[in-house]
Formats: sequence, C-alpha cells, structure tokens
Amino acid sequence: MLNRQEPMTLETKRLTLRQWTTPDIAAFNTMSANPDVMRYFPATLTQEQSTRLAISLQCDIAKQGWGLWAVALRETGEFIGFTGLRHQTGDIPLSPFIEIAWRLDQRFWHQGYASEAAKAALSFAFRELDAPAVLAFTTRTNAPSIALMKRIGMRKLNQDFKHPLLDRNHPLADHVLYIIEREEWQPSGDI
Repeated sequence: MLNRQEPMTLETKRLTLRQWTTPDIAAFNTMSANPDVMRYFPATLTQEQSTRLAISLQCDIAKQGWGLWAVALRETGEFIGFTGLRHQTGDIPLSPFIEIAWRLDQRFWHQGYASEAAKAALSFAFRELDAPAVLAFTTRTNAPSIALMKRIGMRKLNQDFKHPLLDRNHPLADHVLYIIEREEWQPSGDI
C-alpha cells in the first residue's frame, strides 16, 4: 500500500479534499456540537474532544499522506466537513480493511457534496493505494449514510454487528457493513 510523506490533495469539480488547517478545527468544533450532525453518534463532541479528533486526523495525513481529509469548497475554500479513508483495525467483521467515512456540516447536506467527495476518495483508494476493497459501516438506522453508500456503488454484506464501543443495548449499537471491491468500482467522470 502506498504511503507518502507529502500530504495528498484531491480535487473534484466543486471540492478540495486536503490537509486540515487551524481554521478548519474551529469550524469542525461547531459542527461536532450540532445534535443534527451527530444524530447517529452516541453524543455530540465537546470542543476538546472535537479538537483532539481533528488533530489526530491531521497527524494521520501528515504521516501517510492520506486519510480523512478536510473537505472545502473549491470556489471559496470554506471548510464543509471531512471525507476520506482510514485503516480500520477494530473489532469489526472483516477487519483490518480500508474504511471510507464522511461527515459534513448540516448547511451542506443535500447538495451532492458527500457523493462527490466519496467518489474522489474511492478513486484514490483504488488507483493510488491499490486497495482490493473499501468498506463502510454505520448504525442500522442511519438511512442518509446507507443511501450514500449505495449511491457510490457499495453493496451490503450480511455481516451486521454490534459496535464494539457501544453497550449491546444502546439504540445505535446495531451496525451494517457495506463494501465495494475494485472489480465493482466504476470510475466516475463527474468528479
């Protein structure tokens, strides 16, 4: 798998997926405190938790050149969330694998940005990392993320599981697992 020292930047028609900056962290803190954005997570994040997460994502990109990139509008440079890839090694079926993940500020929902960014990340995974497959998971009730997984060509595996970091009876504990293999991936001309 490709590891780079220089952080990669990906561009689509409307977006830039790039290394995190200090102003991104402040915007991310606001986003992470929004109950609607965090609806499918156990809780909103405090400013300290959110900052720690952003710095961790920033360090991952600095170390390997790729990861969960900050997503910004190309036209203005405004931070709108994150999308990208990470190594998943947790107690999850089929682990270890490359996971694709996303989280956008509520102001940028329903505009096709998540699909556009996710397609760019998948292209990077298959072309640059030579990944045999990319997986994604979410709580069973997260219809918006499941719809996005399907839109980018992923299919559901019969590998439902209880999230290992949640109590088995937590309402968000039941998770679904989706996959797209390299042979199934269709490069998109619209990114």
